[in-house]
Order: sequence, then structure tokens, then C-alpha cells
Amino acid sequence: MERIFLFLKGMAMGAADVVPGVSGGTIAFISGIYEELLLTIRNIHPRLFFSLFRKGLPATWREANGSFLAVLLAGILTSILTLAKGISWLLEFYPLLIWGFFFGLVMASCLLIARQVERWRTDTLLSLVLGVLLGWILTQGFAFSLSPTSFNLFIGGAIAICAMILPGISGSFILLILGLYQPVLSAVKQLQFSTLLIFVCGCVTGLMVFSRVLSWCLQHYRAMTLAILTGFMVGSLGKVWPWKITRAYRLDSHGQSVPLLQDSVLPHSYQGLTGQAPMTFAVVALMLLGVMVVLGLSRAASVQEARG
Repeated sequence: MERIFLFLKGMAMGAADVVPGVSGGTIAFISGIYEELLLTIRNIHPRLFFSLFRKGLPATWREANGSFLAVLLAGILTSILTLAKGISWLLEFYPLLIWGFFFGLVMASCLLIARQVERWRTDTLLSLVLGVLLGWILTQGFAFSLSPTSFNLFIGGAIAICAMILPGISGSFILLILGLYQPVLSAVKQLQFSTLLIFVCGCVTGLMVFSRVLSWCLQHYRAMTLAILTGFMVGSLGKVWPWKITRAYRLDSHGQSVPLLQDSVLPHSYQGLTGQAPMTFAVVALMLLGVMVVLGLSRAASVQEARG
């Protein structure tokens, strides 16, 4: 049963990482597996190859926490491969509803992570403000239009994976800023294995480096790190605000126009500016659903931890 729940958490992480603006790290944090995930990744080291010869496969597998990582990755990959088309379709035809759901998810996650800070002092408050500023700058950043070359895909993967394990900063959004989101999503949908292999190699490289840095920060400066992560999420809320108007477009790698610069507006202004129904009640209902999902995940994680 524990592995089934872990697989489902992996699927939730994969679904979140497909959407620009939502982080799989948020799901990992609120579901209670964040620090174990960082520790497991950090412990993946060349010394495991030597352990394989000295201790054998079963002992090395346990040392690497292989069962945890294998089940979680299986959930993430299953979600990405099965939900990529569905989420892309929802983003295209029902953007207000899906962004409303994720806004509620991220908003509730901000509160849950902030509660992990044992004491709010001057240093943690300053860290919070710094996180808000960094989150806002990143989510309001100018978009590039990098061609999907092997080098750009490798570097994009290394940068994006860092964001994917940071609560509040979406790896998909980093890819969107770099102009690599559509090429990578197309590669997933069309199973372009050569493109995906290069991207995954970049992800692995970035993950090995950044997970060690983040794990060290949580061990030595836990309160300040959590405050910064909370600020990241607060600063990124504008990115997932449902009602937006687009001020400028850019061409993606397929020559299609996609939003470049957007402004957040209130529902009644959205209808006046776009002529489209704001669907206020439905969006707010999905925001509340997102909040309930986060609270439910947090509650389930607390019960599991108490039993374990």
C-alpha cells in the first residue's frame, strides 16, 4: 500500500511538471517526501559502483534507496507519458479552469510550507522577501527563443530540473522562458527518443549538482531556506493567476504565435478586455478544489508519518 501511495505521488509530481507555472517539487513537499527525495538523489554517487562489487546488488540497492526512487520515477514517467496530451488539450481549450485549480494548489502550498518555519525572525523575514522578489522576477522574465539544438536541450534540461525540485518554481516555465517547452513536449508526445535522451542527460547532470546544494542548505539553514522557498511560491502566484490578457506574442519553433508578455486582471476586466466569459464561479470552485487537494495530501502525509 505504501508503494501505491508513493506511485500516486509520483504521478501527481509528473502532472504538475507538465504545466508551465506549477512545480513537481511543490507536490513532493506537501506530500511529505521532499527531504527523502533530496537525500536519495544526493546519495547517488560513483561510490555505489564500488559498493556493487563489494556488497552485491541487494545491499547497494538498499544503500541507494532504489525502491523509493524507482517507484517514484515510475509514477512521474507514467503521468508525463499519459497526461501530456490531456493537459495540453485542457490548457488550450479550458485554460481558466485548469489555471484556477493550480492557483488554489499553489496558494495552499505557500501556507503549508510557511508553517514549517519554526520561528519567524528578521533573517527569515528577509529571506521571505528575497524569495518573493526572485520568484516574481523569474516568472515575469523575458522569454528567449532558443533553437532545440543538442547543446540547448542539454543546458535547458540542467536548468529546468533545478526548478522542478524547487517548490513554487516550475521547470516547465523555465523551459517556456528558454523557448524549449514546445520542442520538449512534442518530443514526449511523439516519442522522439534521441531528443529526449539529450534532455534527460542534462536533467541528470543538473539534478546531481543542485540536489546537493539544496540538501546542504536545508541541513544547515533550514528556517531561512524554507522561508525563501515560501517566498518563491508567493512570488510565482502571478504566473498561475487564471485571468490574463496577452500584451505581446512570440513565434515558437513551429512558427506558431504563443504568449510572451501577459498581465493579470480581475474577472470583470477580463470579460471587458477579451469578450470572453470569465467563468468566475467555476474557476473559484476549482481554486477551492486545489486547496482541498493540498490539505488532503498534507493530512495523508501526516497520518502516514505518524503510523510509520
